[in-house]
Amino acid sequence: MLSQFEKTDSAVFDIIHQEENRQAAALRMIPSENYVSKAVMLATGSCLTNKYAEGYPGKRYYEGQAFTDQIEDLARQRAMTLFGAEGVNVQVHSGSPANLATYCALAEVGSTIMGLALPHGGHLTHGWKVSFTGKFFNSVQYELDAKTGRLDYDKIADLAKKHKPRILISGASAYPRAIDFTAFQEIAKSVGAYHVCDMAHIAGLVAGKVHMSPVPYADAVTTTTHKTLRGPRGGMILCKKEHEAAINKAVFPGMQGGPHMHTIAAVAVALGEAATPDFEAYAKQVVANAKRLADGLKRFDFDLVSGGTDNHLILMDLRNKGLTGKPLAKALDCAGIVCNYNSVPGDTAGPFNPSGLRLGTPALTTRGMKEQQMDQVAEWINTVADNIDNEAVIAKITDAVLELCAQFPVPELFVQRANQ
Repeated sequence: MLSQFEKTDSAVFDIIHQEENRQAAALRMIPSENYVSKAVMLATGSCLTNKYAEGYPGKRYYEGQAFTDQIEDLARQRAMTLFGAEGVNVQVHSGSPANLATYCALAEVGSTIMGLALPHGGHLTHGWKVSFTGKFFNSVQYELDAKTGRLDYDKIADLAKKHKPRILISGASAYPRAIDFTAFQEIAKSVGAYHVCDMAHIAGLVAGKVHMSPVPYADAVTTTTHKTLRGPRGGMILCKKEHEAAINKAVFPGMQGGPHMHTIAAVAVALGEAATPDFEAYAKQVVANAKRLADGLKRFDFDLVSGGTDNHLILMDLRNKGLTGKPLAKALDCAGIVCNYNSVPGDTAGPFNPSGLRLGTPALTTRGMKEQQMDQVAEWINTVADNIDNEAVIAKITDAVLELCAQFPVPELFVQRANQ
């Protein structure tokens, strides 16, 4: 197949091959990135990409759906079993449309929604002003406590009582601490709001039983299927049974046409993988690695938002080092350590060169790295920060990173069928 691809379009083939080499030769520490198994990748590139399947299983608008229905039903059942959900939509294309569809299913346009502010670790689609969620709805934003860098549930409750949102959003994209979803449920109930959780970043940790699940405490839970869940680029909405019909209608025909059946097949594969003891061990190691990395960075006097981490990511505030995020992220990238610059609470710098750096351990853990390697990574990050313009020093770290990557190659997790 790849040989034919190379013959058909060598230009695209060469670029993909270069990207494959880049992913293998770098420490990929963007918290939302990971490596999928060979089985997930094969499902994504399967013949299901050829098939339109508008509608839902048993209620399609096109014929020839015998096997697409089986695939979608399997993905749905695996999702509900893994997360203990009453209902699920696996057609939504990714996390952002999952959020918008859920808001539209549970509230009228113009209603008040309340989510974590983007500079404090929230997501664009939690009502930030440049997102359509901030344009279609009246958005109120809560923030982290200025001293602790943590969620202040009492202040969130006070804000909810003042504004009485129709939807209260929990979850984050750059919050390094465990979230108490029971507290959000209580706040939402006290003001008559729906509780919607965006667990895109922590879905794999929830599946692996190392983070509290929001599913029992939320009316709807949105997620991507990649990141810590280690699936394809897709999305899901888990929900109470009473909301399933409205959510399905909001997804199709409300926002989308035909579902991406090849992605849904890959989601089914990833959910099957996430239901194994090996995945639970993986999720546990992701958190252990992040904690060890945080400890190492603190030893080099890096200031971490909230003082550390409970999950897969770390948010560094570089102001005490006299640095900003973009130059350090660029220098680390040259050294083969890939992360992203990020705003931090109270940041006065602009979003294109903020004061923070966000990094995580999901992809490194997939490669088999453990606490010892996190100690080394922390030391390299410190060396780059101290020598941000020293090309010779950075070149030495690049060589060392390549050596480490060679010791922990990207795994091919494709499991052969028995007796094949």
